[in-house]
Amino acid sequence: MIPGFTLPPIHREGWPFIGLFALLALGLWLFAAEWLGFIGLVLTAWCCYFFRDPARTTPVREGLVISPADGVVTLIEPAVPPEELGVGSTPRLRVSVFMNVFDCHVNRAALPGQVVKLAYRAGAFLNASLDKASELNERMSWRIQTASGQDVILVQIAGLVARRIVAFAREGDQLEVGQRFGMIRFGSRVDVYLPDGVAPLVAVGQRAIAGETVIADLAASEPARTGRTA
Repeated sequence: MIPGFTLPPIHREGWPFIGLFALLALGLWLFAAEWLGFIGLVLTAWCCYFFRDPARTTPVREGLVISPADGVVTLIEPAVPPEELGVGSTPRLRVSVFMNVFDCHVNRAALPGQVVKLAYRAGAFLNASLDKASELNERMSWRIQTASGQDVILVQIAGLVARRIVAFAREGDQLEVGQRFGMIRFGSRVDVYLPDGVAPLVAVGQRAIAGETVIADLAASEPARTGRTA
């Protein structure tokens, strides 16, 4: 045991998959070859790691927009929100966080507010890091309205390997910032559409942590931040 190290809890969505991987590993070990069984054990361990659900410490100051996903900020650019939300065709600044298969895939609410619109749309399963994935891939779109009436849009986008978007909240629910609101299985992306005039506080290439990294401040007037890789 490594001093100070504890295993994070596993989200309930993962247990059926973990059980399936474990049974496969056992079957390979008993009825095929030990080396295949060992590969099955490694895959079972990875499945446990994928469905981890660690606790996070979320900043709670009014106006902060927190990253809804673990991953790398891959895009920051104006884009039209999903049409199924009915918010019009005016572009908003979009911040995209890409999750690979080693990132934690539990998504957390970016700010406190009510889910005033929740819309699912079937689609393709292109690499979620591609810009066109926001248009063509399967997605779940969330319109969250703050107590002051501002809208922030979150869009869960399925990826090349992902085949299932799971929602933990429903339309009409009140979300707390950092609350678990859904997950995407096996590689994906979450887009955040900010209100007009709000600048991002992250840069492309930066790693974000769900429930912890501040990506914008609705009350701030500072310009967008830039970054450099050293």
